[in-house]
Amino acid sequence: MSQDSKPTGDASVTFINVIEVPAEQVDTFIAQWRERARIMSTAPGFRDSRLHRAVSSQARFQLVNVAHWDSREAWEAAMSHPEFQARMRALEDDPNVKVSASPALYQVVEELPSA
Repeated sequence: MSQDSKPTGDASVTFINVIEVPAEQVDTFIAQWRERARIMSTAPGFRDSRLHRAVSSQARFQLVNVAHWDSREAWEAAMSHPEFQARMRALEDDPNVKVSASPALYQVVEELPSA
């Protein structure tokens, strides 16, 4: 991390995953996402999560998942949960859903208060 983009003192992280999935497969993906989210929501350090759906079926990224965690370590522990891993493998093996995702963890570097 460069000197001019230091995170805030809080060790919390934001998980952002932009998901490319054909518009006709979005509902199937969402149903599967709910099951994985249920597992994650019970993990220590989980704060909240929101799945955003594109307004336009022409958008490249039909879904964006944003979740907040107490720490990177809490997120990593949740990601390694055996049931979560099994559901991720099932998604990867599902021939009915073609998914390309770009997940990453982020920390706040600037914040603007609402007016």
